[in-house]
Amino acid sequence: MTRLILASQSPARTKLLSNAGIAHEVLVSDVDEDAVQARYGVTDPHDTALLLARAKAEAIASLPEAEGALVIGCDSVFEFDGEAHGKPYTTDVAKERMLRMSGSMGVLHTGHWLVDCRNTEPHGAAGNAAGSGATLGSVNSAEVHFQEMSEDEIDTYIATGEPLQCAGSFTIDGYGGAFIRKVDGDPHTVVGLSISTLRSLLAQAKVGITELWTGGAADPADIRAE
Repeated sequence: MTRLILASQSPARTKLLSNAGIAHEVLVSDVDEDAVQARYGVTDPHDTALLLARAKAEAIASLPEAEGALVIGCDSVFEFDGEAHGKPYTTDVAKERMLRMSGSMGVLHTGHWLVDCRNTEPHGAAGNAAGSGATLGSVNSAEVHFQEMSEDEIDTYIATGEPLQCAGSFTIDGYGGAFIRKVDGDPHTVVGLSISTLRSLLAQAKVGITELWTGGAADPADIRAE
């Protein structure tokens, strides 16, 4: 069976894959995001998302545990008023951002990078190669439109701790969904991993996404009930 490794500690990303019935393992990289950005001097939010996704994927692909597997790395960056916003980490930063975002709109960029670590040596009677040797990426972007938020709502939301570890200081699949008016683009992008983008990258590595299906996709009724 084809192995897929998710190079991310994000519970939302692994839940997304699990709900889509996609078999995967999780290995977390120790990439220093600030150091990577400083090294390459990338400041554009779109390019930053792809750069960090690549750094995470390649860090895991270099490990012995990745041998024979496909590795997908992801990173999300929120663009607001021309600025790149990663995780706020502190309540003060989160509040300042959310007060500005109230009633406005920003763009969430999620970078994806796939590395094929499978053996590329020909094998079998037909001389087929199991691995493609591919290392490639793509960015999927979605506009996020916010409702007006009162200061009390923002304070209460931040007190949950949810926005402190999220790019842009919000989520769409948690408490933060209450403040999102609409999304123009793939909603999975806002969660942090576009399943359709993953499918496209896998196809370029000569892998059909159905090869990763476990038959254990979430029951739609259960998803609606969550």
